[in-house]
Amino acid sequence: MSYDPMYDLIPAHFAHAVSSYEPDGHASGDDWIDALPGLIRDLLAEWELEPIGRSSSGVCAVAIPVRLLGAGRDVVGVSGEGVLKITWPHPEAATEHLALQTWNGHGAVRLVRADPSRFAMLLERLHTRDLSRVDIDDACGVIGDLLSVLRRPPHPRVPSLTAYALRQADELRAAPAVLPRRYLDQAAALARELTDRTATEDRLLHTDLHYTNVLAAYRSPWLAIDPKPMAGDPAFEVAPALWNRADELGTGSDVRWSLRRRLEIICERAGLDEGRARAWTIVREADNALDAAEQLSDSPADDAWAHDRISLAVTIIKAMND
Repeated sequence: MSYDPMYDLIPAHFAHAVSSYEPDGHASGDDWIDALPGLIRDLLAEWELEPIGRSSSGVCAVAIPVRLLGAGRDVVGVSGEGVLKITWPHPEAATEHLALQTWNGHGAVRLVRADPSRFAMLLERLHTRDLSRVDIDDACGVIGDLLSVLRRPPHPRVPSLTAYALRQADELRAAPAVLPRRYLDQAAALARELTDRTATEDRLLHTDLHYTNVLAAYRSPWLAIDPKPMAGDPAFEVAPALWNRADELGTGSDVRWSLRRRLEIICERAGLDEGRARAWTIVREADNALDAAEQLSDSPADDAWAHDRISLAVTIIKAMND
């Protein structure tokens, strides 16, 4: 069998990682990786695209820089360049294109075209520079500003935050004591209370807006990428900026100050209620701790990561309570 040059567009570490993924409503990671070269070839041909650079990848998606040879050049600008993003099919990614359609380039990367059945999108090309090396106060200001711009009425087909919160309330009450029991019970109670005491508005939520999901752009200083859309309370949005860049939080009493400072800046710039943002952060961190506990295994590396992540969850929950 001759070598398929499409394999050169798939980062080896990405293929190795995704191959271990169990099916989540669609193909297993192994089956999807086997089919990916053919999928790339088909999309390049159908959408009249030419690969022009080194691919990058995240946890579940590969992004291939391309030149548009046909339709869509007027959308991506004078360079005629874009990014072909193809995602391993799973529920969290199923509505990403709907969020990007709704925002239509306002505060977020512009969607040129999409094929939801193949979890494929053609996006405008952005810079590779993100917020991870920007001064933390300035970075939080950018995130707050973007959250304000992204606050649009939700698309009717994105998942509901209320449904998520009610599921979490049940799961947290039944969960083993991976956190002190009082924190699990508090998070469960808050999840239900926040749905009962509804926000003043339901909006389309990004839900994962942190420092590496914001990129510099040609037409705007910064744009959001990689949403995991929900519809609900905008105060839910703040938490990812607290748990990311955790190594910069300091030690001792500095940790609480740093976390509350981040929250204060984002809420002020986005016009969010700080009390609700703290409450949602407690719910989300308890959820993160449960996810981390599921990674405990016989692998020392996995165990170390999971214990560190649970410890961070406790730290953040304490800071939100104080």
